[in-house]
Amino acid sequence: MVLPLFHLDGCAAAKPGQTLLLAGSEGKHAVTVRRLRVGESIQVSDGRGSRVIGEVTAIEGSSLQLAVSEAVLEPSPEPSLVLVQALAKGDRDELAIQAATELGAMAIVPWQAERSVSRWDGPKIAKGVERWQTIVAEASKQALRAFVPEVAQPLTTVQLAKATSSYSSVLVLDPTAEQSLGAVNLPDAGAVAIVVGPEGGISPNELLQLEAAGAVRVRLGAEILRTSTAGVAAIAVLQSHLSRW
Repeated sequence: MVLPLFHLDGCAAAKPGQTLLLAGSEGKHAVTVRRLRVGESIQVSDGRGSRVIGEVTAIEGSSLQLAVSEAVLEPSPEPSLVLVQALAKGDRDELAIQAATELGAMAIVPWQAERSVSRWDGPKIAKGVERWQTIVAEASKQALRAFVPEVAQPLTTVQLAKATSSYSSVLVLDPTAEQSLGAVNLPDAGAVAIVVGPEGGISPNELLQLEAAGAVRVRLGAEILRTSTAGVAAIAVLQSHLSRW
């Protein structure tokens, strides 16, 4: 049976036999939307690897009590997969990060690419990051993941080029690249960043900057994918390549 998952900060220290309180927005969702009842089992996570399973023992208002039966700390996958997603018009970038989270991305980096139609400036930056963080948190619950990807502050191309040194490998999706994604040798640890351009593609100048910084251009196949699906497809390929699927 698939148990619904809810987020609960501080559950990492929980042990079998203890009782936890699920309140606030998560408790309200569990009680009023999911309509959980006493005797049903659920799981909670802090989004950082902790997974706690237990039985609902009491419901009061919009909160419930959970008797812990199992508590584990899942290890962070090595290498981790990071999606560097260019800002895109409409909801295409949001669709990308949602699906990437469901497929196992461990972090999301918004990229203000040269050809990005959507722009995050001033107050839009904080709003954009907050919205993306909400999207990936909900996607994590949908996928029953014990990890919620962290959404970083948006980077320009210059900043992204400088940040390549912080990754074990940086793969830039480019349909004109000679090397295929499936032929890439992946590191055993660290983080692998997958860079996805906007609707208009990654500019030649950006490709030069990223390659000069150590990034590797790779292609997915003969088809040209939308910005909303390219990163998702790449993560699926890498998950299979890493024998996780």
